[in-house]
Amino acid sequence: MSKIALIQMRSGAKVAANLQVAATCITHAAEQGARLAILPENFALMARESQRREIAEAPGGGPLQDFLAEQARKNAIWLVAGTIPLLGDEHESADRPPAASCLVIDSAGGQVARYDKIHLFDVGIPGREEAYHESDHTRAGSKVCCVDTPVGRLGLAVCYDIRFPALFRQLLDQGMEVLALPAAFTAGTGEAHWEILLRARAIESLCYVVAAAQGGHHENGRETWGHSMLVDPWGAINEEMDKEPGVLIAEIGIDELKSIRQRFPVLTHERLDYKY
Repeated sequence: MSKIALIQMRSGAKVAANLQVAATCITHAAEQGARLAILPENFALMARESQRREIAEAPGGGPLQDFLAEQARKNAIWLVAGTIPLLGDEHESADRPPAASCLVIDSAGGQVARYDKIHLFDVGIPGREEAYHESDHTRAGSKVCCVDTPVGRLGLAVCYDIRFPALFRQLLDQGMEVLALPAAFTAGTGEAHWEILLRARAIESLCYVVAAAQGGHHENGRETWGHSMLVDPWGAINEEMDKEPGVLIAEIGIDELKSIRQRFPVLTHERLDYKY
């Protein structure tokens, strides 16, 4: 079994304050024996979407990336670093908006993977006077990402991605054993769908799902659902938080996952060659 940490935050509009909270949580996770910690989406800043551009960094260096490297190295822990706004390379137009990038940092402080959120949250919430237009200020990614870590082969997705099953079929094709999902689910959609979607992805992929979320009322007026949780490959919720910030320590067992997949080989039974 391997210990992981799900870090739930209630990030606000002050980057320095958010980073201090994240640092405290990462240290606590390492002290509890976690080998990998997952930060939520927008851990460094929950403010107006337009403000994300103000803290966007070029790939490879900047205050946020340096912070993550230092925390991983100092605490000897791997990080799934929520999302931060990252710009494209020097060949792209400077006018292009940043991506919502989820970085994986190893325990030596090195960046070993980057996933740019593919599905952007451009929706109105049924029954609420609430709408979001993420694509106005964020560039969509286009590549799936799976990476080897000390807790298993990790597939990456972010928040709204959870609604699109084809993404996870591709991650399975790359060997995913654990799905890491940083999120900032709205309270309305979270209450209706959060648990259902996480359990569905675990069941259909026969994988662990570890989802670290924002929770509560934020300075920008947004309310997020929280309820960070670990779901096992059989779809059972092994650990769950409420809306309060904190660190949830949970255990996953890749040997158990492999046993389930061997005894219940549904992943080998899919047929796409049939005709109606």
